Amino acid sequence: METKDLLKKVRKIEIKTRRLSDNVFGGEYHSAFKGRGMTFSEVRQYQFGDDVRSIDWNVTARYNEPFVKVFEEERELTMMLLVDVSASNSFGTKADFKDNIITEIAATLAFSATKNNDKIGLMLFSDQIELYIPPKKGRSHVLRIIRELIEFKPQNKKTDLGKAFKYMIDMLKKKAIVFVLSDFMDDTYEHKLKIAAKKHDVTGIRVYDEREESLPSLGLIQVQDAETGAFNWVNTSLASVKETYQKQYRDQVDYFYRAFRLSGSGYMNCRVDESYVKKLLAYFKRR
Repeated sequence: METKDLLKKVRKIEIKTRRLSDNVFGGEYHSAFKGRGMTFSEVRQYQFGDDVRSIDWNVTARYNEPFVKVFEEERELTMMLLVDVSASNSFGTKADFKDNIITEIAATLAFSATKNNDKIGLMLFSDQIELYIPPKKGRSHVLRIIRELIEFKPQNKKTDLGKAFKYMIDMLKKKAIVFVLSDFMDDTYEHKLKIAAKKHDVTGIRVYDEREESLPSLGLIQVQDAETGAFNWVNTSLASVKETYQKQYRDQVDYFYRAFRLSGSGYMNCRVDESYVKKLLAYFKRR
């Protein structure tokens, strides 16, 4: 992609997603993800209904009337975006490709975090760690993340979520808000997710296309596995073929649900032709 075209695309995504994060997600993100703790701010006179445990007895004794300590939430957090760049995400049949939707969601989350003065980091993964950008603050840093999401060319095509979780566990020493954006076409990550979720606030965002749920009746066709490159002839009109395909797909989706539920992590689904804005808002409100 030429530099001029890349900058134009970055700017387009920035305008769209920043408007969303400023006008829609700012308050919701703040409410959904709390700070690490509370820091002392000031004292004020006791008011009816105040928690008596917050009374500052030294100040109360000095002025001979009750005063309470006022605390503020420590807002600075770290957000880590784990983005699947394996070949299966370069797929779409209707509104858009999965990887384009993933880029927009990631950018929206990043700008929401920036609005709250949080640090944002990025990890791109396939079955290897393709790129790691340590968490930092600022608009220019977010724009770099968006550029990488748009133009990065992965070296590998397969998916290994377990390896991504392990790398994140090793790299992030302090608790972080972690969003994993993927189609989750992998069923080997449950154990590593459990370990990651014990320390971090993890949310899985599964992005998928409607056509992945079932095979259309197209007769005998040649299909290619995007991640392995293998070609196979498939008779899509056979009921047994359709049933086998749907079972395999459903098993992977069920694994996604089970793994995230058992780890205590959050999760949401977003089909490429649905509004990820509504999906994110609903998820934030549920928290």
